[in-house]
Parts: sequence; C-alpha cells; structure tokens
Amino acid sequence: MNIKRAKQEIKDTVAAYLAKDEFGAYEIPSIRQRPMLLIGPPGIGKTQIMEQVAQECQIGLVAYTITHHTRQSAVGLPFIEHKIYGGKEYAVTEYTMSEIVASVYDRIEKSGMPEGILFIDEINCVSETLAPTMLQFLQGKAFGNHKIPEGWIIVAAGNPPEYNKSVREFDIVTMDRIRRIDVEPDLPVWKEYAKTVGVHPSILSYLNVRPQNFCQIETTVDGKRFVTPRGWEDLSELIWIYEKQERKMDRELVGEYIQFPKIAKDFANYLELYYKYRDDYQVEQVLEGHISEAAVDKLQRASFDERISVVSLLLSGLNEKFRNVIRMEEMMSLRMEQMKKLQAASGSALADALSALAENFYAEWSRLLENSLLSRAQLRTYRTVSAKLEEDLMELRKSGITDWDEGFAFLRERFGADSDRYEELFDEAGKALEHAFDFMEAAFAGSQELVLFVTELNTGAYSVHFLQDYECERYYQYNRDLLFSQEEQEIEKLLKR
Repeated sequence: MNIKRAKQEIKDTVAAYLAKDEFGAYEIPSIRQRPMLLIGPPGIGKTQIMEQVAQECQIGLVAYTITHHTRQSAVGLPFIEHKIYGGKEYAVTEYTMSEIVASVYDRIEKSGMPEGILFIDEINCVSETLAPTMLQFLQGKAFGNHKIPEGWIIVAAGNPPEYNKSVREFDIVTMDRIRRIDVEPDLPVWKEYAKTVGVHPSILSYLNVRPQNFCQIETTVDGKRFVTPRGWEDLSELIWIYEKQERKMDRELVGEYIQFPKIAKDFANYLELYYKYRDDYQVEQVLEGHISEAAVDKLQRASFDERISVVSLLLSGLNEKFRNVIRMEEMMSLRMEQMKKLQAASGSALADALSALAENFYAEWSRLLENSLLSRAQLRTYRTVSAKLEEDLMELRKSGITDWDEGFAFLRERFGADSDRYEELFDEAGKALEHAFDFMEAAFAGSQELVLFVTELNTGAYSVHFLQDYECERYYQYNRDLLFSQEEQEIEKLLKR
C-alpha cells in the first residue's frame, strides 16, 4: 500500500486500540493489541507519518532508531538485589529500567498525556546481541523486566532485505504476533503531501516530466545508486534557501542529495531550464492577467517537457496564492477564538486581560511545541497569532483607552483590518485562477496539458480547499468533461471484453 493508506491504517488502529468500555478499560486488551510493522524502502516517509499521526490524534510519541542502541541501553543494566525465599537469603540479578521504557514514562510526565505511540525504527537491522531483545519486545511488549505502559501503541519499521544487508528475518512465532504493513513509494500520493509542505515547484515539475525518477535504488559494480522521496524533500529545502541568497545550484550539489548520478545530472540541467522558462513566459505576469500572444505562440510550438514545465509553473504560482489564503483563514479563525475569550473576561481592566490572554496563549502553544504536537504550518499560525496579540496589546496601551467597550471596539477594528486583507487575498487568488485558465485555453485548448492542469488542481490540498469557497465555472466545466471522458473510456474497456 502507499504511505497515505498506511498512515490511515495507523490512525484507525490508534482509535481502535485506545477505545474504552463503560468501565474505563481498553476494549482490546493489551495482549491483543498487535504491534504494527511497516516494511518499505528507505526515505519514503515511514518516520514522518508517525509524527503526523501523533499530532493529528493529539497523543504522545517516543521514537527510537534501535540500531543506535546496545543491549544495555535497551534492556537496562544488571544489579544485585537480595531476596529471601523459604527463609533463606539469595542474591538475585535485577535490571535497571530500560532507557526506552523510561523515555515513555518521561514523555507521560512531561506532556501530561497517558497515551501515545512508541515507534522503533530499523527494528530488523539490530545487532546479533540485541535481536532476542527485539523479539521479546514485539512478542511481550517489554524490554527486560519492564513493560511498556498500558495505553501506548507499538509501531516498528524496517527495510526489506534488498535495501539493507543487515536485515534479519523474524520467525513465525514473532510474525504471528504483529501486523505487517508493506509500504511502496507512490508519486501521486507524495505530490499531495509535497504541495502541502511546500516542496519546491521545480521538483514537482521535474517529476511530472520524469515520474520514473521519483524513487530508484540500484546496486551496481560501482556501488549503490539511489534517489528517495526524502532526498527530494531535503533538496527542496536547500533550493529555497539558495534562491533567497541568490546562489546557484550545480550538479555536484544536487548529487549530494540525489545520489544517482544520471538523475542528479538530469535534474540539475532541468533546474536551469526551469528558471529560464519562468523568465521567458513571465508566469507572475500571466497570473496578474498580462498574457502575451508571443508567449502563447511560443508555447504552442514548444517541446512536451517545456509545455509541462510551464503548466507546473502556473500551478506553483497558484498554489502559493491559495496557501496564503488558507494560512490567513486559519490565522483569523484562531485569532477569533482569542477575541471570544477576551470578551468573556469583561469586567477587569482590558489591557490586563489582554496581557494575560497573550501569556496563556503563548504557554499553550509552547507546550504543544515541546511535545511535538504541532506541524510546521500550525506552528507558523500560532506564532503569527501570538505576534498579533502582542501588537494589539502594544497599540491598546499606546491609545490610552481605558474604557472596556471603547477598547474592545478598538481591537475589533484592528481585527477587521486583517479580515479585509483576507478578502483581498481571496479575490487576488480567484482572479489569478481565472487568468491561468485564460492562458491555458489560449495555449492548450482541448489538449492533455489542460487535463493535467485541472487534475493537479483536484489533488492539491490548498487548491481543493480554496475551490470549496470560490465559484470557478470553468474549473467545474472541465471537471465534468474530464469525468465524462473517464467514464467513456471505462465503457469502451467493458465493451472490448
């Protein structure tokens, strides 16, 4: 299955394993809560989805890469305890608590959340001395004498043997106590994620043209050659920074992330063309409504790669505008919650109430951040709202207003200014979408590029969200045509049987 389906499987399992009966006991007893084992190629996102599941389910997460541990850190250190049996004293070997089990208890104490996920990565690549401990862990949910606390779900991950010569096969006794989930790389699913987190559009554009280069791992006489989704995402971060610093990427630098020489060279060459296409076709001006006939004519005569690249550039520009709208919407929604809390505190000095609100809000999201319960996008939103609350407090004090009603009206006016800005961003994004359709129809009327454009709008989280509120007749028309075409093809397939 793909990583998106695997993530949903884990979320559903969390909901099932943590379900309780009317007496507060877990519906599925711990002994029947099988650990989940994700098996898949390196770099496809097995670790990342664990962070996302913990954030979305609002439960704790403790993650370990077990190959970094020895038997002593996993099981604990031995010590001598004196016990009396049958009236006679004996020296008995006991073990200190495992570092891993202790980390779970630490997380519970620190976060105040009694339930969570213990994630063990590379579990099938442990050393020979640690292998029996891992089998005990999967079978009995314990390290040494110390059990994993009830309410903590075990998820493990590993690579298939073709990717790691250190892989150990689990015996049938162990396999019969776990849920194995085989995960495969899936470009369309990854692209949905990539658009949401802001992977550089040059990478998305390149993979539209060269989908076969998304994830490859080969062993040759010269060594291993590989490119993984993680490599593309990490490279994206560097491209964004290099653009801000006006630095140039080269093949050698790309090759440090994309360790498949042929693909690294191909992408480095493509990146140069990508910047050239962006300048030649003046995509930003197109989205503002300035469509050049010369650009349209040039694009109609361009190669397939060039045409797809320009479509990707348009989609990237739109996605950035959609993302700004959604971020503003989320910020306004969170800020509205704080305004309601402030309104409920009427009766005290407004400035003091606002100061206390700002402090409480900061403490709230700081705790979430400390416990890894915020995504990067959420953190950005919380920080923005914190900054707005501080600005409101500063401006309120500067105004000298002391009357509660007058002061709250002053704050509401400031909130209204941001609301107006949201409406402006929404209108700008809507106009940009219409201009993009104008350009696409002029250059690609009835072609597969227009189908790609609409399909990509259907798979982007920000575009889908935006189009739920924005009425774009051409978007719906092309969707209907696309759906009809797909149905027609399915009927033809059935008739040919």
